[in-house]
Amino acid sequence: MTSALELVVYGAIAFLAALVANLATDTAMAVHAIIVGLVALFLFLRAMRLAGRPAVPATGYNDAVIRAGVIATAFWGVIGFLAGVFIAFQLAFPELNFDLPWTSFGRLRPLHTSAVIFAFGGNALIATSFYVVQRTSAARLWGGNLAWFVFWGYQLFIVLAASGYVLGVTQAREYAEPEWYVDLWLTVVWVAYLAVFLGTILNRKEPHIYVANWFYLSFIVTIAMLHVVNNLAIPVSLLGSKSHSAFAGVQDALVQWWYGHNAVGFFLTAGFLGMMYYFVPKQAERPVYQLQAVDHPLLGADLPLHLGRAASPALHRAARLGAVAGHGVLGHAVDAQLGRHDQRPDDAARAHGTSCAPTRSSA
Repeated sequence: MTSALELVVYGAIAFLAALVANLATDTAMAVHAIIVGLVALFLFLRAMRLAGRPAVPATGYNDAVIRAGVIATAFWGVIGFLAGVFIAFQLAFPELNFDLPWTSFGRLRPLHTSAVIFAFGGNALIATSFYVVQRTSAARLWGGNLAWFVFWGYQLFIVLAASGYVLGVTQAREYAEPEWYVDLWLTVVWVAYLAVFLGTILNRKEPHIYVANWFYLSFIVTIAMLHVVNNLAIPVSLLGSKSHSAFAGVQDALVQWWYGHNAVGFFLTAGFLGMMYYFVPKQAERPVYQLQAVDHPLLGADLPLHLGRAASPALHRAARLGAVAGHGVLGHAVDAQLGRHDQRPDDAARAHGTSCAPTRSSA
C-alpha cells in the first residue's frame, strides 16, 4: 500500500469511528468505536512519519513478527491466568465482586476463558505456525506486511472482545461471546492469516509439505468455517452492539455446540498437534515417522465434524488413523488401564481378579 493510500484509508477509518462513537446507541459500541478511532489515528500519524522513506528490501525469514507473537503470547498468558486466579477467589470471597457490574464473576469468567484460549493460545498458534511454515518450506512469509496485519489485527480483536465482556456485550455463546462487528473483524483477520500461510506453502522451495503444516492448515480452515456459521447474526442496528442469531431454538443450540465442541477440537488440538509435530522432533533430535501424512490431519479433522463428537478408537482404526490417546479412558476404564482396546471383556475382567463366566455350584 502506498503512503498516500495509507493516509486516506487510516483517515477515513478514524473519521467513521468518530462518527459511530457520536451516534452509537449503546455505551459498548461507543467505547469500541473510540478504540478503533485511536488505533486508526496512531496508524495515520505513523504513516505520515514514515512517508517518503525508501523501502528496505525484505530478505531471509520474517522473524520479527514471530518475536512479537511470542511476547504477546506471554503477555496475554499472564493476563488470562491472573484473571482465572481472581475469579477463583471471587467464588470463595464474594465481596471481591465489589458490587460492580464490570467486576462481577459473570463478566470476568468469559474474560478469563477467552484470554487463555484465544489470546494466549491463539497468539501461540499464529506465531509458531509462521515459524514452522517458513522453516519447512524454505520460503519467507507470503504477502509482505500482511503477516503484521494478521498479528496487530488479532490483538485488536482481543482488546475489543475483552472490553466487550467487561461492558456486558455478549452473544451468550460459549467460546463465541463477541458481538457481530467484532466477529466480522476477526473474519477479515482470519482470511488474511489463511492467505499468508497458504501463500507461503505455495511458494515453498521444498518439494514436500511437512506434516505439521497440514495440521496447521486444517486448524485454520476449520476454525474459519466454524466461526462463520456459528456467528451468523442479524444486527439490531448498525450503530449498536446488539444482534440476534440467524438460528432459533433447538437449531441455535445445536449449531452453538457443534461450534463449541469442534472449536476445542481444532483450536486446542489440531493446531497444537501441528506445533508438536515440529518442535518435539527438533528438541528430541529424532525424525517423525508419520505414515499417511496428509490423511491423518485431514481425516482427523473430518470425522469429529460429522459426528459432532470425538471419534471412537475403533472408527479411527477403520479410517487408518491409528490409536487416539485418552479416548478410551472414560468409555472403557478396564481396557484403558490395561492399555489395550482390543481385548476380550472376560480377559480384562480376569486380569482384575474377577470372572465374566457364570459360577457353577459344586454339589
